Amino acid sequence: MISLNKLTTERRNPHTAHIDELSTLEMVAAINREDQLVPLAVERVLPQIAQAIDLITEKLKTGGRLFYIGAGTSGRLGILDAVECPPTYGTSPELVQGLIAGGTPAIFKAQEGAEDKPDLAGEDLKAAGFSPDDVLVGIAASGRTPYVIGGIEYAKKLQALTIALSCSENSQIAGLADIAITPITGPEAVTGSTRMKAGTAQKLVLNMLSTGTMIKLGKVYGNLMVDVKTSNLKLEERARRIVMEAADCSREKAIAALAKAQGNAKLAILLQLTGCRAEEGRQLLIKAEGKLGSALHEREEHT
Repeated sequence: MISLNKLTTERRNPHTAHIDELSTLEMVAAINREDQLVPLAVERVLPQIAQAIDLITEKLKTGGRLFYIGAGTSGRLGILDAVECPPTYGTSPELVQGLIAGGTPAIFKAQEGAEDKPDLAGEDLKAAGFSPDDVLVGIAASGRTPYVIGGIEYAKKLQALTIALSCSENSQIAGLADIAITPITGPEAVTGSTRMKAGTAQKLVLNMLSTGTMIKLGKVYGNLMVDVKTSNLKLEERARRIVMEAADCSREKAIAALAKAQGNAKLAILLQLTGCRAEEGRQLLIKAEGKLGSALHEREEHT
């Protein structure tokens, strides 16, 4: 028998014990009160999140990749975070990847039995070419999902960096991983429905892990996503606005700079602010490890 009584995420919430008897407004107010506890839970684990970001950044700088692995809601949240990185930060689809128990069909339709197979995680990671240079973030609200446990154990055999994201105290995956990120969100408004507070906490943490890493990799200048991929009309317009904002220039000048930079907003800003040629700008960015601020400082020192 699976023992769930010790899991925080499975306990009954006394504040919503009669939620089925409330008016609709009272019901959503009760859920909202519980949701307000989530950012506070995440705040308590910010040191662990920061540590994880620093280590992930170092791995990615040396050719490693970031993998999320989970089942059900946790797996889908990892995939959601991963697939947003290419358009937002211009990364390759391979740099940040999400794996879910049951594979692609499980994204759209629950494949609950798949989460009980720990060996399946190793097979999925092996198929993805997971290596000691990569980072694995295991996501499980309960912290006891066999698929996630299997994934972390596989990564540890390769001596890869492992991170556990769970919402229950003293979880199994927290004990296995190199870094444990454990925002304790407490019992759910509907008992055991971890797509609610636990899922929200996981989303907030994953946002921080990927965003923080991309900032440290130089893909943000100020608070502008200067490596945005101009793959559709909306993103093309966003790139123009980013260049206009960062270089304090007109729309026409932003369009001209982007043309010279072949759509690369970061390079376009550098060209507009310094007047240098495209190839010189590319070399400056390479030397600055992709950090626009450092490239601008370097150019300033030598002019």
